[in-house]
Amino acid sequence: MSKDWFLEDEDDIFVGSPKSKYFDISNQANHEIVEDEFDKLLEKFAIMEMLLSKDQDVDFDINKMISQYAFEHADEVNEMKKGLYIELTGDIVCRLDS
Repeated sequence: MSKDWFLEDEDDIFVGSPKSKYFDISNQANHEIVEDEFDKLLEKFAIMEMLLSKDQDVDFDINKMISQYAFEHADEVNEMKKGLYIELTGDIVCRLDS
């Protein structure tokens, strides 16, 4: 499957990178909505860290593990980040009408 949907298109409502669009929208959106979505993201992050750390020894360094994985899988991580920015932007936009 092609990942062309990540590429910029002049006629697209999301002109710019997913990261830039997230910050454009989050800076214009209701502060409480953005805070709530960030809190949901941080909770998800905390749970993932807990799951990764579960059953590890005391010397386990999660930051080292994450850095190593990011280095070894940089392209995949960047593609995932783009998708997550789009997801977060969508979550904020969907809540603007409610």
